Amino acid sequence: MAILAHRGFWTEPAEKNSREALERAFREGFGIETDIRDRNGGLVVSHDPPVGDSLMTVDELLDLYGRYASQAGTLALNIKADGLQGPLLDALARHGVDDWFVFDMAVPDGILYLRRGAVAYTRQSEYEREPSFYERAAGVWLDAFESDWIDAAVIERHLAAGKRVALVSPELHGRPHAAAWESWKAVATRAEPCMLALCTDFPDKAREFFDAP
Repeated sequence: MAILAHRGFWTEPAEKNSREALERAFREGFGIETDIRDRNGGLVVSHDPPVGDSLMTVDELLDLYGRYASQAGTLALNIKADGLQGPLLDALARHGVDDWFVFDMAVPDGILYLRRGAVAYTRQSEYEREPSFYERAAGVWLDAFESDWIDAAVIERHLAAGKRVALVSPELHGRPHAAAWESWKAVATRAEPCMLALCTDFPDKAREFFDAP
């Protein structure tokens, strides 16, 4: 089970998507989930509409990632605005980053990523029972906004179809994570590590739990 630190490995909520939290995640060998937007013609890391001049740019993020490339995990890039394909894919190529995927973009925008050969995930949740562009997607972002509906059978069905799977841990939506982690551990043990990931606010605890026999 690969671990994606949700907006970095932060210790206080104010650190989310900060340079410190992202670098801590890379240094500890985790992948990350982070948010990409445009601002004044450039790309920045920001969950909310960008305000001010202190936001990390995507080039700065990828430069930081490059320093830890031998140990850091996957970059899960949450696309928060349309039309970023050109500058984002150019930046990834320029920095030589090859372990990444994009997700959460609007469906028409997702099609444009696929047309440009991007590694794109579709999504499935209790509100999106039929994932968009499933046949063309490299993987599935499995989310559970209201209840813990994702069981081993759901995960294994996608894995059997040759799709990578990224699971959203329940604490991202304000629910306890323990029961979900327990239900996912068996399939995580059987799956190839490169095929299954967990996006979590507790990357250190997740690593300890899923690595334990």
